[in-house]
Amino acid sequence: METVMRVTDTLKSFRETRLSALRPPSEFFDHHRLSRPADMNQATQRISYNARYFSGNYGLIMAALAVYAFITNLKLLFAIAFLVGGFTAINKWAPEPMQVGDHVVTQKSLYITLFVIGIPLLWFADPLSTIFWIVGASGLLIVGHASLMEPGIESEYASVEGGV
Repeated sequence: METVMRVTDTLKSFRETRLSALRPPSEFFDHHRLSRPADMNQATQRISYNARYFSGNYGLIMAALAVYAFITNLKLLFAIAFLVGGFTAINKWAPEPMQVGDHVVTQKSLYITLFVIGIPLLWFADPLSTIFWIVGASGLLIVGHASLMEPGIESEYASVEGGV
């Protein structure tokens, strides 16, 4: 029961902090505000402002790309499911040593067997390429969007409020 309350509190805090920063799609995909920056200084200013302003939307893009990457990499999905399922099964059904024929099977030997099978599965699933793909694709999309999107009129007032 305590774990459920902790999860509920974590979800509420996540919704209040991250999801409250989501901007509406009409503002995020406003094609009237798209323009090429004049120079690198202007592109850097736009990226700095838009990364803060659209942080919730960019986080959602990263999460969507991560879900897509894990769903399309079936080997990685299988390896993670195998390891998590193995840990769960060992903790649930084998907390005590049991006798199998002449051998005593302990929880430690089951974990070793799980690692001997699971780590090569994970290695062949190539999780690093998936992580680098997520970082590269989200970085390209975020930097591209942030540099091409002109800051709104509220950005002019943000500098005035900071100076007062």
